Amino acid sequence: MTGLEEHFFFRRQYALVVASLVRRIGAHELAAIEDAVQAALVVALETWTRTGPPENPSAWLYRVASNRVLDELRGRARRDRLVGDAPDPTTSTDDVLHLLVLCCDDALPPESQLVLALRTVCGFDVPEIAERLFLTEANVYKRLARARDRLREGTQAVELSERLPAVLSILYVLFAEGHLSSDEDSPIRRELCEEAIRLATLLAEHQETGAPETFALLALMHFHTARIGARQDESGGLLLLEEQDRGRWNRAEIEAGVLWLSRSARGDVFSRYHAEAGIAAEHCLAPSFAETRWDRIVECYALLEQLSPSVLHRLNRALAVAEWRGPDEGLRVLEGLVPPSWLAGSWMWSAVLADLHRRRGDHAIAARHRDAALVGAPSVTIRNALERRLEGAARSGDRAR
Repeated sequence: MTGLEEHFFFRRQYALVVASLVRRIGAHELAAIEDAVQAALVVALETWTRTGPPENPSAWLYRVASNRVLDELRGRARRDRLVGDAPDPTTSTDDVLHLLVLCCDDALPPESQLVLALRTVCGFDVPEIAERLFLTEANVYKRLARARDRLREGTQAVELSERLPAVLSILYVLFAEGHLSSDEDSPIRRELCEEAIRLATLLAEHQETGAPETFALLALMHFHTARIGARQDESGGLLLLEEQDRGRWNRAEIEAGVLWLSRSARGDVFSRYHAEAGIAAEHCLAPSFAETRWDRIVECYALLEQLSPSVLHRLNRALAVAEWRGPDEGLRVLEGLVPPSWLAGSWMWSAVLADLHRRRGDHAIAARHRDAALVGAPSVTIRNALERRLEGAARSGDRAR
């Protein structure tokens, strides 16, 4: 086992054993459980290096962690609060999903839900969470403490299905962070995408959460994952969709996306994940960028705006309309739109306007928006991709001046 494989193995085991102990002892003792599991992992690393791993690593870790947390609770005279001693249970997907649902307590702000889920369900340590969410470690500790305090107060029993929307939202955010990060060194974080897919698959295969929305989100993840290997050049720079070598797209991932998308079509439910998966499917199934069915993509964006109104969806629809019917029609989609303050000065807003005006031949306007987009780009890799996309605006703008 390589160092990286060992890292992921222990992180997965951490999440499984924490989930199992939380299910049996209670979320109110989450802090003590996490400390006990962390200590068990240290003992495992020391012991297994000498003797090799046991036949059932999860059961071994469970025994050691369980003994530690029980000793801790006995020392605090809380033995009577325990659910009971289950003899070496095998960790189950139900335990993991139960813990994920606990993380989605609607009394917690969404950002705290995400931090708690990354720590307890995904097994990320605090420095990893801080790095991935661009927070300080102090901020992560603060959010974790707030979340644990809430769990310590006790939570009402809820069905998995009741919190499915919140759970799916967290997995969507987790995948999105992996799919396009503003980190200078790692614009794509495959391990986050894989973790999101793993958890979404658990939901999809569970009888209470195997719903059309879950299937659609999983389809969306597979379609995006199919293109990961072709989204960067040899130097690690991001490649635009039209620049990617479609021969490098993962056909197995695309087939998995098609399968989950077909399962999501059963019944009358149509969610934002259906619309987004439909868009991703059109891109993955198109023979080339020029042969993309832009009319279908525009239709999906229109449905997405109805289901989940967002200015960002309008921007994407404008770009799709421009590919389908030309830049004049694309700009017409944005007519009368007053962007919110957080978007008006952003690189995304400026990049869309630069692209549409560049295609229309409004050279001076395009160059002005291009400059604003490049200044506001959150990373060098995104800035470089924008420069290539908006290159015509730079040349035409210089001539116009």
